[in-house]
Amino acid sequence: MDTQELQQVALFEKCRQFTKARELQAIGLYPYFNPISESEDTVVVIDGQKRIMLGSNNYLGLTHHPKVLESASRALNRYGSGCTGSRFLNGTLDLHEQLEAALAEFLGKESCLIFSTGYSANLGLIAGLIGRGEVVYLDKLDHASIVDGAKLSYGETERFNHGDLVTLERRLERNASRRGSMIVVDGVYSMEGNIADVPGLSRLARKHGVALALDDAHALGVLGPNGEGTAAHFGMTDDVDIIAGTFSKSLASIGGFVAASENVIHYLRHHSRPLIFTASLPPSNTAGVIAALQVLQDEPERRESLWANTLHLQEGFRSLGFDIGPSQTPIVPVSIGALEKTFVMWRRLFDAGVFTNPVGPPAVPPSQCRLRTSLMATHTFDQIDFALEQFARIGRDLEVI
Repeated sequence: MDTQELQQVALFEKCRQFTKARELQAIGLYPYFNPISESEDTVVVIDGQKRIMLGSNNYLGLTHHPKVLESASRALNRYGSGCTGSRFLNGTLDLHEQLEAALAEFLGKESCLIFSTGYSANLGLIAGLIGRGEVVYLDKLDHASIVDGAKLSYGETERFNHGDLVTLERRLERNASRRGSMIVVDGVYSMEGNIADVPGLSRLARKHGVALALDDAHALGVLGPNGEGTAAHFGMTDDVDIIAGTFSKSLASIGGFVAASENVIHYLRHHSRPLIFTASLPPSNTAGVIAALQVLQDEPERRESLWANTLHLQEGFRSLGFDIGPSQTPIVPVSIGALEKTFVMWRRLFDAGVFTNPVGPPAVPPSQCRLRTSLMATHTFDQIDFALEQFARIGRDLEVI
């Protein structure tokens, strides 16, 4: 089909009219899909220039850990490059079961099920459990995978304003006659950096007889006495029914998991479409995660370094006059304001050797655009101080501070 014929197809008219990204590319302010040609943990090479990576979710700095790389390489040679089938049929490895057992024990749950991505874990959890006549309650700042999991289910969705437990309780009371319900929230909110009110959520869940699930994508390896996540952070592992998460952050790979009681996991094994109809996690990734989980437990000093770096960056931003909102974690969003100014500041930081993530609508309101930064255990104070210097210089030039 040539260009003229393409333009005559009504479905593609919206594609032709979508010009915003091309306009940003033309003026050099397009911040997405920048190809990294080399990675040295806290430093990446883009367009031949080294830049401090202040936008990664590699919280513990394990993507280059020798034990992780060695385990992944060994599994690649033993099992091959992929499983070429779903967990349900021919794609289950002994490595998958080893990882599930290790995660269940680490998280304090009876059983665990791993998925090919963290996104599909939330799809499989929510759509697998919530059926017709049942309700799922979502915080309005929940991750897109949670929202999409609710859409994929046959149940109904109720959303409440971020952290608004008063409204949540009203909706729980209104739906008291429903036979099955679940509250699903982020343990740590990826754009705000704040922590869910697990004690308050648990109180409502128990009072109204509904399940409570946490997506601990940004909390695993970060919160809790040993990095077990948000529930452990509050000492409430037994009060949270389901813990989901991803391997693409602290565990330095890709994939996802759901941990819960043995009955819930057994049910999901046989009713979760994103599990049954997706090829399973490749052996090298699985082995790498097993090794990363062990390193997480063997090297607690990494979490100590992560938190030292977090406090150093947060205090630095605040002392300079930047607004970082309610951040309580290594996710530190810097409020800029209008989208255009956010993109200009992103570009100038990028050119100065600092990689950040610009966030605009629909993730945030148009007037509340921000640069999302995040820390690694392996950042040095010198790197953080350099980034703060660039933020200060450019922030003053653009009258952000």
